[in-house]
Amino acid sequence: MPQHLRGIAALLIVTLVWGTTFPAMKDMTGYLSASWIVLCRFALAGLLLLPFMWRAKWNDIRWGIAAGAVLFLCYVFQIEGLALTSSNRNAFVTGLNVLVPPLLGVLLGAKLERRIVVALVLALAGLFALCWEGSFTWGRGDTLALLCALFFGIYVKLMESTTRKVEKLMVLTASQILTVAVCAAAWLLIREVPLGLAERSQDLPDYVSYIWKGLQMYGLNLVYLGVVATAAIISLQTWGQSHSSANEAAVIYAFEPGCAAIFAYFWLGETLAWNGLLGAVLLISGMIVSQWSTERPAAALAPE
Repeated sequence: MPQHLRGIAALLIVTLVWGTTFPAMKDMTGYLSASWIVLCRFALAGLLLLPFMWRAKWNDIRWGIAAGAVLFLCYVFQIEGLALTSSNRNAFVTGLNVLVPPLLGVLLGAKLERRIVVALVLALAGLFALCWEGSFTWGRGDTLALLCALFFGIYVKLMESTTRKVEKLMVLTASQILTVAVCAAAWLLIREVPLGLAERSQDLPDYVSYIWKGLQMYGLNLVYLGVVATAAIISLQTWGQSHSSANEAAVIYAFEPGCAAIFAYFWLGETLAWNGLLGAVLLISGMIVSQWSTERPAAALAPE
């Protein structure tokens, strides 16, 4: 098989794996908090990628820390939103992140291209159809998913410039994953763990027992997310993008929410009504149009 076709196949696998992460995380949100899911996922991935930090240069690490801080916000908003809405809806709203980089470019003085206008019209129409349930419904979970899309777009824009400023991409990737894990641990200590201690010190053993039970219940989900969907898939994504065109990568990535909807059906039993299907088609079309350019996408951590 030619290298080009292998690259296409690699990106298809990447997109399929991305699609599984939504139901995999949604499955846990009824028990574990977003902070615990993020911490376990990125701590596992960070441990696997730790060897790449050997003799790493500070310049690569500091850019990884900056990107990791933004990425942490992405995942917190995404998982908090997943707890309040369906996996399907969260995936399609989060997919709007592809519109953020070109819109940021316009705000910074770039010319508003026709493709961006068309993409916005398609995306807004798709979002309206997806959220129509007799009337337009929008909840806190949707707002969190939209914030996730915004920060993922900022993250992609940041990585576009950051990948040109570092010497080793895997050092950048490993340092940002470790940063996400550290931020999640700090967020846990500030927001979650001390809350029970502030009132009753005897709550700590109950809290630890509760979390330990959750980690045992969803151990396979967490190992899959950390080892496969985060650590392993990054290398495959980077290699695949080096053997495919920007247009091909953009089209393949745009189908991530569609893959999420398929896996949500088999994993969680979630379905989309006719208006949801129409919204999904319009949103995916908008994503494809917004990314249709001749530039090669930056090889970075997958913007799920």
